[in-house]
Amino acid sequence: MFDILDWSIFGAYFLLLAFSSFVFSRIKIDTSRDYFVGSNSMPMLGVAISVLATSQSAATFLGAPEYSYRADFTFLGFYFSAFLAVIFVSYALIPKFYAIRAVTVYELLQNRYGESAKKQAGVMFLIGRVLASGARLYIGSLALSMILFADIGFLHVSLSIAILMIGSLSYAYFGGVKSIIFSDIIQAVTYIGAGIAVLVYLYNSLDSSMILPTLQEYGKLKIIDTSLDAKFGIFSLLSGWLLLNIAAFGLDQDMTQRVLSCKNQKEAVKSLIISIFLSVVVVVLFLAIGSLLYLFYQQTDITQKFSGEKITIFMFYILHEMPEGLRGLVTVGAIAAALSSTNSVLGAMASVAVEDIYRPWRLMRGSVDEMHFVKAARVAVLGFALILSAMAMVSYFWQRYSDLPLLSFALGVMAFAYSGLLGVFFSAIFTSRGNSKTALYGLISGFLTVLALQPYVFGIKLGFSWQIVIATGLSFAVVQLGDGDE
Repeated sequence: MFDILDWSIFGAYFLLLAFSSFVFSRIKIDTSRDYFVGSNSMPMLGVAISVLATSQSAATFLGAPEYSYRADFTFLGFYFSAFLAVIFVSYALIPKFYAIRAVTVYELLQNRYGESAKKQAGVMFLIGRVLASGARLYIGSLALSMILFADIGFLHVSLSIAILMIGSLSYAYFGGVKSIIFSDIIQAVTYIGAGIAVLVYLYNSLDSSMILPTLQEYGKLKIIDTSLDAKFGIFSLLSGWLLLNIAAFGLDQDMTQRVLSCKNQKEAVKSLIISIFLSVVVVVLFLAIGSLLYLFYQQTDITQKFSGEKITIFMFYILHEMPEGLRGLVTVGAIAAALSSTNSVLGAMASVAVEDIYRPWRLMRGSVDEMHFVKAARVAVLGFALILSAMAMVSYFWQRYSDLPLLSFALGVMAFAYSGLLGVFFSAIFTSRGNSKTALYGLISGFLTVLALQPYVFGIKLGFSWQIVIATGLSFAVVQLGDGDE
């Protein structure tokens, strides 16, 4: 449980949140373009840190140490794949987005397949994001409830959801993407600082002369895996993970919205590349924590449970070993990691709902001033905050009472949406074929193919890389059936 020093750190962090959100709420917003992409005025380095903060969510904060504790450093291969994906996005997608002054990435489809394709892709994104981000919010609230209240009862989990969502709303509601980017810098510094503090504490609690030799002896420092069937092996990195990263950095409005707020195409590309290099540094930090935890416990068969809930080794350490003060710092680090991914998704979902779906419909009914869409954007942010909170609460019961691994489905559901989006965008960029009808069929076929390849549907056991490669290929082929005429 928290001591006085822990609560002091916790309180100081929320005072910082309150003060910074007040300052950011005074940002002047005149148009929806201001609200969603900062009228292309955001500093490149700030955007890079914001992309870093969003990609390094609570999953990295808790999950990366778990991976290196049980395995090694081969997770870094994921970022080699991400670097290749960013190069592709920088040269194949970013120039096209800036050429049409896009507010959302799905506007590119409007130029090729008509307005309906833009709306359909936006809806696919929104469905995936409600499930995925709602479930991730639930996971973050579980961690917060364990630390703050020492239980995971529904009331305390719901209160933790509310804490995270109110914190996210305090940034996303008033200032839009400008506020989100500046707040992400605060969150990134907070959770990276917490990670460094834990690493130093763990390092000093061990015999430093034996750390590297012991890790080397047990194969914990392995970085490259050349086996074809490994999760982060060469084949997976150059196929499924590469496609996933292309979609995440170029086709997912949650990540790409910040990139679209840069002053120009050149700075947008720089922000993406810098964010990847920063991500590698941060991931190495949390992988190092996991490797030191392996030495601290000298075993991998600890019963990592809390009230019947499986928890990561880092969470186990926080609950059982963390000293006064450091526990409070790590708690605000976990909150910061969760906030950085939640506030951004609110802005991204609102941008798609307003710009791709609501604006065209409203303008068909007559002209209105820009402040109408700014108000609509804030209403959308609030609406999606309620929807994601509700999804997080549903996940609480979903996980407990379902015999199917539905929560795992929800957490990975963006891969379901990504396959269709990849097939449609590849068709739009690299071919002259396809139309609005086959674009819709491509989105649906990609989703359904990944679903059909899940072991809980037809009992097919196929690795993730094969799933996304097959689904993307099928989606692309379906779009190609259209001859380019409506």
